[in-house]
Amino acid sequence: MQSIQTDIVIIGAGPVGLFAVFEAGMLKMRAHVVDALDMVGGQCAALYPEKPIYDIPGYPSIMAADLIEKLKEQAAPFNPTYHLGQRVETLKKIGNDWHLTTSKNTQISCKAIIIAAGCGAFGPNRPPLEGLEEYEGKSVFYMVSKREEFRGKKVVIAGGGDSAVDWAISLSELTEKLYVIHRRPKFRCAPESAAKLDQLERASKIEMVIPYQLARLEGVNGMLSKVIVSTLEGEEKPLDADVLLPFFGLSMELGPIAKWGLNLDNNHISITPATCETSSPGIFAIGDIAKYENKLKLILSGFAEAAQAAHAAYKLVHPNEALHFEYSTTSGVPGPAFAAPEQVNA
Repeated sequence: MQSIQTDIVIIGAGPVGLFAVFEAGMLKMRAHVVDALDMVGGQCAALYPEKPIYDIPGYPSIMAADLIEKLKEQAAPFNPTYHLGQRVETLKKIGNDWHLTTSKNTQISCKAIIIAAGCGAFGPNRPPLEGLEEYEGKSVFYMVSKREEFRGKKVVIAGGGDSAVDWAISLSELTEKLYVIHRRPKFRCAPESAAKLDQLERASKIEMVIPYQLARLEGVNGMLSKVIVSTLEGEEKPLDADVLLPFFGLSMELGPIAKWGLNLDNNHISITPATCETSSPGIFAIGDIAKYENKLKLILSGFAEAAQAAHAAYKLVHPNEALHFEYSTTSGVPGPAFAAPEQVNA
């Protein structure tokens, strides 16, 4: 059994977690990052990599995937270690150190923990269709990674929220045929998006299938040929389809984090805004999972919280060293001498 000794463990590899790596590195603190997804980037990478984000300072518009690449590049000089496809299962305090074990039995000891887990581990709400598993990952997808993969295909989108409407508008430029299934005429989306959807329907770019819901799938070896929909009265209608995109929202849970004795408030962690520290000294929370009065759930707010948490954690990692605040224009980025490997104990 190996135990890794490092300065900080960051739970969550979304944009705020990645920026926390940079902020920790600027203060000469080494970081390991744990995330339940098998990729870095959180929801930006998993749910909307090709959607533009407009409120990142310095970028009038940047694709979510491009933002993640920039943040990875910014963190790279500090040689973070990513433990992906696993989540922290156990956490305990021994002396001055936190000891954690992941679902893949990775064991790490550290001086401080920064939780940047968004709203916790998330996954799609799956429609209750018989044999659905056979099609998942082949012709049924819960997220869009690359729009081009749907060019020239017959696509069925099910759902009435922002994701369903936004992707219907976006994919209408590429598909041979695009259906949108919803149980009622009113959609839960921005008024501008609803107006655009109506415009595309009038232009025959989209066929609205209302009021219908998913009934069953037909196909061979996981490849769809038809999506059968039905009214509430049971009247069925077949739709020729290559792809089904069900957008019924996400199921989110804190998982083991909920059992760590933190001050929870409706699946969020209450923190002290000035330091981002939780009710457990040495554990900090930043980004969407953190809660305090007048909290704004914005990526840029999470970036500021990452800096605050890193500065507060410095006192735990380097208790005998005074922190002299410097702007990056003065300090620059610490060189390769800082990026030494962590201690690994057999």
